[in-house]
Amino acid sequence: MKKVLFGISCLLLLSSTPVFAAPSVNGSTGLINNPSADVLREGEFSLGYYHLKEGGVGIFNTNVLPKLELGVAGFRYDGQDNKNYVNAKFSVVPETVLSPGLALGVEDIAGEEKRSAYAVASKALPLGFRIHAGVGDGRFNGVFAGIEKTINPVSLITGNNVFPATTLIAEYDGKNMNYGARMSIVPGLKLDAGWRNHDGYFGVSYTY
Repeated sequence: MKKVLFGISCLLLLSSTPVFAAPSVNGSTGLINNPSADVLREGEFSLGYYHLKEGGVGIFNTNVLPKLELGVAGFRYDGQDNKNYVNAKFSVVPETVLSPGLALGVEDIAGEEKRSAYAVASKALPLGFRIHAGVGDGRFNGVFAGIEKTINPVSLITGNNVFPATTLIAEYDGKNMNYGARMSIVPGLKLDAGWRNHDGYFGVSYTY
């Protein structure tokens, strides 16, 4: 029985990252505003769009070299100058069952608004939880962190989906607390909605 439970726990830990990986509002693969230690794998790409109170943002990320994710986030504001962030993130150490993943990255490399360098670690835990913590300058203002909770992990084992697998997210981005939910509709396709920077947001993304 112990071996069975250990096997189930390992499956949950290994499955959580690829199933729910999606671009953050600021572009890099991650949570709401925060990046995670995840990077797209070789040959993968992601597309996303988020509707925000101040406008919308379109996102494209891809893997250009082993362990290196490169992407662009195009912000189209209502009544303000548009901005395009170029982002890069490198996976230093991949996440395993026993140890966290670690990545180094830079958002807004060209400095159109606020260039921000960071280091972030991510680790899956039993029962569908996953934690993220990092340090950075620029918009991160020091320490940032987040936690995720998958609310139907049993379907990963039984294959019986009563409702789409959904991850609840809470994060501190160095300035604000943000909350959201990420719903996996079909493999790769996700819907997001929640509360960010004191306002609601929603979005859709596809990772292939």
